Amino acid sequence: MKILLTGAEGFLGWHLRCRVHATTDHEVVPVGRADWSRLAQLAADVDAVIHVAGVNRASDDELVHVNVGLAHELSDALAERRGVPVVFANSIQVGNGTAYAEGKARAADVLREAAVAREARFVDVLLPNLFGEHGRPGYNSFVATFVDRVVAGDTPEISDRPIELLHAQGAAQALLDALAPDSPDSVRPAAHPTSVKAVWDALERFHATYVPSADVPAMEDDFERDLFNTYRAALFPAHYPLALAPRSDQRGRLVETVRSHGQGGQTFVSTTVPGVTRGIHYHLHKIERFVVLDGEAVIRLRRMFHDEVVELPVSGEEPVVVDMPTMWSHDITNIGDRVLTTLFWTDSLFDPEAPDTIHEPVVRTAPQETA
Repeated sequence: MKILLTGAEGFLGWHLRCRVHATTDHEVVPVGRADWSRLAQLAADVDAVIHVAGVNRASDDELVHVNVGLAHELSDALAERRGVPVVFANSIQVGNGTAYAEGKARAADVLREAAVAREARFVDVLLPNLFGEHGRPGYNSFVATFVDRVVAGDTPEISDRPIELLHAQGAAQALLDALAPDSPDSVRPAAHPTSVKAVWDALERFHATYVPSADVPAMEDDFERDLFNTYRAALFPAHYPLALAPRSDQRGRLVETVRSHGQGGQTFVSTTVPGVTRGIHYHLHKIERFVVLDGEAVIRLRRMFHDEVVELPVSGEEPVVVDMPTMWSHDITNIGDRVLTTLFWTDSLFDPEAPDTIHEPVVRTAPQETA
């Protein structure tokens, strides 16, 4: 399936592109701000549309007019595309009386009416509050703001209240599921019940455990794992590698490479001959740790749909931790003249039915658009 994705440069759009790449054979036609003038051309041969583009922080007038205007422009671009379904990333805030809610509700009405005229399906996906890796502080989510503050060592003012949160990968899957012919016309994905204060408390606990010692904090469930991955994304690359503290005596040296507060996971050790590269993949959720125990290597990482490559030289002489951020392709290359010995740890056992290990070169042959 060929999918036109508006808002591809934004937070949810990037997560959706990662999920499509990792879990499907679909082709995405990404539409960013610079592409909007070519919308009709880009939509000319697509099989479906997922409309994520919009604004959620602006004046009241802009919140209404921009979101409604984008819906009109998309509908005009699709006017001749009979039968092409549209999935809309809407919000559970619709109906709460705010300008944002009005803009989203009116945008949904525009898209629905246009779909009826084109004899096409329209699916309204009502998303709760989202969080996830690479959210913008002060814009995408209070979680992104909290992560930014905890990393900076600041404590924000907190007005506690119950809240339901959904990781952006869960939202991405809901949007993909809505493409199915038997999807309901309105979808409201389930979210995780928590509170504002509970989120801050968890982030503080992660930070107090992780940065000083490279210990992996206890995580109660998948929600906390996703919250931890969101936090780790904000640390990378400025706070990596994480130092370890080898212990030596007359017998030799001991290095505690993984201290996990709550889960075991899986540990393995590999040897790599000079010049050989391992890895060359990324993960959507899995936490993966590299520690070089002997030899010289370079670890390279690239955020999906970006071109910049981060390089971290590592040595067995001074073992350090590099935990791979989710949705960053990564590899490790032996750059020394002897065999490289590396310890790898993941927070979960490998499941061949759901490996969460997706092949993707770190260094691409040609630059592509950023997202």
